[in-house]
Amino acid sequence: MYREYVNICIWQTTLSKAVKDSPQTLLNVKVNFKAVMTVTQQSVVDSLHEHDIELKEHSEFCEHIRLLVDMFCTLFELKRVGLRLTQLDRAMCPKFHVDRVPCRLVTTFTGIATEWLPNHRVERSKLGAGSKGLADHESGIMQNADDIQRLVAGDVALLKGEAWYNNENGGLVHRSPSLEHNQQRLLLTLDFID
Repeated sequence: MYREYVNICIWQTTLSKAVKDSPQTLLNVKVNFKAVMTVTQQSVVDSLHEHDIELKEHSEFCEHIRLLVDMFCTLFELKRVGLRLTQLDRAMCPKFHVDRVPCRLVTTFTGIATEWLPNHRVERSKLGAGSKGLADHESGIMQNADDIQRLVAGDVALLKGEAWYNNENGGLVHRSPSLEHNQQRLLLTLDFID
């Protein structure tokens, strides 16, 4: 992440059965599950348990989230982070965009995961208003659909944003995937907190 030309790092991890099963179990018993909080390495598990009693039944899943918070805090020397654990049944950010953050950790526990474009395959002038309201496949932001890269459920990605030091016009271009009827995702993001 600290190399100038790198704007995404992906850890392709193998989740334990308990960590894989917990998100689907949560989605089966919860409707519109959402946890948004500021946590420290020490407080994350207690904060999750306090937010939703159901999470106490998923200790290994909560411990996995604690590990991700610990790694993110250690890597970037942070005392606390913004945590968002969200159930999605539609694309949260359906168009390709960049985040105005230094760096964001993203992982999808269940469902279709985040899509992104390599820097050399992006026409950045077509971001935001530059798309003139056209869909990504019509705007010219990419040369063709084969340019789209996809994370898979369980991958942990660090997405470098526009607010990273000296990274203006270099943030990772990414989007939420389209979901079919009745499809769901459980997405975790971690962000810097000043």
